[in-house]
Amino acid sequence: MRFGVLGPLAVTTDAGEPVTVPGVKVRALLADLLANRNQVVSADRLIDDLWGDDPPANPAGALQVRVSQLRKALNDAEPGARDLVESRPPGYLLRATADADRFAELAAAGDVARLTEALGLWRGEPYADFADSEYVRAETIRLTEQRLAVLERLADARLARGEHDLVAADLAELVARHPLREGLRALHLRALYAAGRQTEALESYADLRDRLADELGLDPGPELVALHRRILAQDADLTGPPRAARIRNSIPPG
Repeated sequence: MRFGVLGPLAVTTDAGEPVTVPGVKVRALLADLLANRNQVVSADRLIDDLWGDDPPANPAGALQVRVSQLRKALNDAEPGARDLVESRPPGYLLRATADADRFAELAAAGDVARLTEALGLWRGEPYADFADSEYVRAETIRLTEQRLAVLERLADARLARGEHDLVAADLAELVARHPLREGLRALHLRALYAAGRQTEALESYADLRDRLADELGLDPGPELVALHRRILAQDADLTGPPRAARIRNSIPPG
């Protein structure tokens, strides 16, 4: 059984056939167990996550019904899959791997091809259909941060290969979505400068400086300040290798 959390919740058999998990509460239970996969989640926590301040008259029984429905949905699609959902005091455990685990594995390799493959696993925001649910929030934040870190590593690798113009274009949307992320902004400044767009690089730095001051009362960090000085001094080392001749490994949209 395969589980996807890098986008809307998705379940498929090992053969790739989609699995229908019926009912909002059953899908919410699955999302909760996936966010804590291979760990026991207490029944009390699951009840609170699923029903909050409006629990049913018999919350333990209602939870057992949803667990049975989840097991049935998995088992109907792939015989034996019901055993993935285990009863473990004081609650339940889902034995599973998800696309997020494959993402982490590919990201750890570090080369351009595998970073690109890792980012290709994403279908949207993590746990997209449960994005407002508190029980997946920490996992969503963690995965989103990991994705941004991989995007930055890929951009850095592509700059080293001379893809200045392409990286500058690819990072523009990400910078717009994460305007205060200094590592991302530094990569964009380097790409712009290496692409011969010094004025735009300086304007981007000024934009970040003003945003940090207005929104957080902070100045840019020392690494970004040093990069700004190197751009002003037209440091030849910032130009990097010659520009790439063709489009390769575009960064997925953020």
